[in-house]
Amino acid sequence: MATRLLALLGLALSVCAKSSTGNSVLVLLEPSLDKANYSIFFNGLTESGYNLTFRSPRDTKPAVIEDDVAQFSHVVVFAPDTKNFAQDVTPQSLITLLSKGTNLLLALSHKKQTVVNSLAAEFSLILPPPGTPLVSHFPERDTPATVIPVKPTANAILPTNNLPPIWFSGIPFAYSSNPLLVPILNAPSESFAADSSSDSGADAVFEAADKGGEGLWAGSQLGLVAGFQPYGGARVLWAGGVEMFSDEYAEKEVTAGQKSGNAQFVKNVAAWAFQESMVLRIDSVTHHRVNETDPPEMYTTNDNVVFGAHISAFNSETSAWEPYSGIKDMQLEFTMLDPHIRIALPAVTGKPGQYGVTFRAPDRHGVFKFVIDYKRKGWTHLHSSTIVPVVPPRHDGYPRFLSAAWPYYAGAISTSLGFVLFSALWLAGEDRASKKTKTAKIE
Repeated sequence: MATRLLALLGLALSVCAKSSTGNSVLVLLEPSLDKANYSIFFNGLTESGYNLTFRSPRDTKPAVIEDDVAQFSHVVVFAPDTKNFAQDVTPQSLITLLSKGTNLLLALSHKKQTVVNSLAAEFSLILPPPGTPLVSHFPERDTPATVIPVKPTANAILPTNNLPPIWFSGIPFAYSSNPLLVPILNAPSESFAADSSSDSGADAVFEAADKGGEGLWAGSQLGLVAGFQPYGGARVLWAGGVEMFSDEYAEKEVTAGQKSGNAQFVKNVAAWAFQESMVLRIDSVTHHRVNETDPPEMYTTNDNVVFGAHISAFNSETSAWEPYSGIKDMQLEFTMLDPHIRIALPAVTGKPGQYGVTFRAPDRHGVFKFVIDYKRKGWTHLHSSTIVPVVPPRHDGYPRFLSAAWPYYAGAISTSLGFVLFSALWLAGEDRASKKTKTAKIE
């Protein structure tokens, strides 16, 4: 009885999951950081239904991976001053977590080279040297030059820019040309990375450029918060500093009477990282000939084919998958090594979540695949591949007569008739000649 109750409880928790991948969260929190100073962020996760487990970066329990199984659905690393982690927290183990579907939220350090900073290069992020935080003297304010208000702009994850400015303190990074990167928050155009202790004017900009070796670390091309989504489906959120998650920055005013947008911003980006939002999946795909309903064992060249796919999106409010018809630019490919047909796959009117298209199979036989490969920044990658053979028509599958071949038919028939007529005339003329010769000899 107790076993059944536990099973039902586990089923109920999975059904009411806030995230599409699970609710268990491991927080690697540095001992020097006061947990109470991040209560707004952590309490927000708890109120959303997540089960938070805290652990020091150097502790070994609870394990991140045990028996080659990830023990948590999400891992948060807030350890900007920790250089040496436990043996189960290494760049390789964090990569392994991604391959097992665990989402990561990682905060970088601007003070020293840590395990998290070393891992950033694997995700196409280029960091300036340690000790070079982001600096900006604009707008004029009473805070240090390294504590900067940043106005968020609309992007794939933040569709609107109605949030108040966000307080940021930390290290920026440059983007490599990787299509899996999702820029979320960029640095202000007048900011630059420099040694804060020697920031004494415009010379600091050039000193930072010489120190970095990667060119001038300045301008709005630098990133402060970015996402990364591998093809496996797991997500990674990179933040240039842990302070932006703190209560101090969440309650700090950017102007008189206006609080910052930090609380709402970190809530939105964490929801994306934990796969609450912008999560899609392909429930099923169907294919058959026109005027049929069952998929055939093989198609014939030039068949009219109907292809359909049903797509759902995860709704974190109801913790359920719901039909989604909001994709406007999805395509279907019918490939054999290369795409022979590439056609739009639109939503079907009146059928939520259903997408469909009708096309004619190419006049070429072989092993083909129906391929959906939908990749958009911020959204889950959708991929589906279905193999089908395409064969030539059977011997009795061709039409008996082709209208386009009537000139050839007429030519063949006329040639045959001409040959018969010529043969008949030839044979008849030869008999008369032989009779005349015999008559002459008798006379």
